[in-house]
Amino acid sequence: MAKSVTADKRENEKKRLARRAEKQKRKEEKKLAPKANSLDDMIAYVDENGMITSTPPEENIKKEEISLEEIVISTPKKEKEIPVIMRGRVEFFNTSKGFGFIKDLSGTEKYFFHVNNVTGEIAENDIVTFDLERGMKGMNAVNINIENNLEKE
Repeated sequence: MAKSVTADKRENEKKRLARRAEKQKRKEEKKLAPKANSLDDMIAYVDENGMITSTPPEENIKKEEISLEEIVISTPKKEKEIPVIMRGRVEFFNTSKGFGFIKDLSGTEKYFFHVNNVTGEIAENDIVTFDLERGMKGMNAVNINIENNLEKE
């Protein structure tokens, strides 16, 4: 059977009064709790080790003096790099399009080059000296000079 309407109203009224009483109780407990009455009670200090404490630092502690000349706010200067001149052999050269690849003699790396970066005439199997420069797709050979070699393979 269904509950009567008046019983539901009585239960809702009891719940509402219980919530009101609980709220009043919390309000009174808050009033009775100890308060921080002064600014000194609310201040926290940080000691020389970075720890938070409630005691202020002592005035008679000997402080370490730092001279302004000792403070360095910069990165150390780079020492001048000596440019490394690399040697290689022209592996492939397309004369119609003006590009090719140089294989490093000291390793297995191959570097792209364009005819604009070559001084003089160049052909496949020439021994050359060159510098490296970062390009869009990797390292490129630039400042390419042909060595005077008597044997061409």
